[in-house]
Amino acid sequence: MEPTTDDGDDALVEAIIQASRAMVGVAGRSLAEVAVDVTLPQYRTLVVLGDDGPRRLADLAEGLGVSPSTATRMCDRLVRKGLLDRRRDELDRREVNLALTPGGRRLVSAVIERRRELVHELLQAIPKRQRAGMVQCLNLVARADGAAPEPHWSSGWTA
Repeated sequence: MEPTTDDGDDALVEAIIQASRAMVGVAGRSLAEVAVDVTLPQYRTLVVLGDDGPRRLADLAEGLGVSPSTATRMCDRLVRKGLLDRRRDELDRREVNLALTPGGRRLVSAVIERRRELVHELLQAIPKRQRAGMVQCLNLVARADGAAPEPHWSSGWTA
């Protein structure tokens, strides 16, 4: 079934798609420049653990929307890279919690800082008089998604 559109929606949809491509490019470059050997899915895993704190593997897999076996393989790689740590649960020794190492926290912070720099560079191509309206529009798009804002994408994220 084709989605219905109002007058002008097609141009708006295309503009949002183009802007999202640009931002995905910024995200990819910020990661590649800081962490050459970390993939975007691995980075997302680090961010989720940084936001929510230590988690069981099953909870992490659910939060990432992947199978537990996929999450296990990803976490194994991150442990080998020294970015993630496995810790036995203090109450239930059968459970293992995954947490960022100090190196993992530093990496996430460095990628976010580089992403901010790249966005500032991108903004230089936009006339200042047009930037003011962008904040409201971009916030509307983010809220329309229905998800709570993820703190690691906001300017207030701290490690």
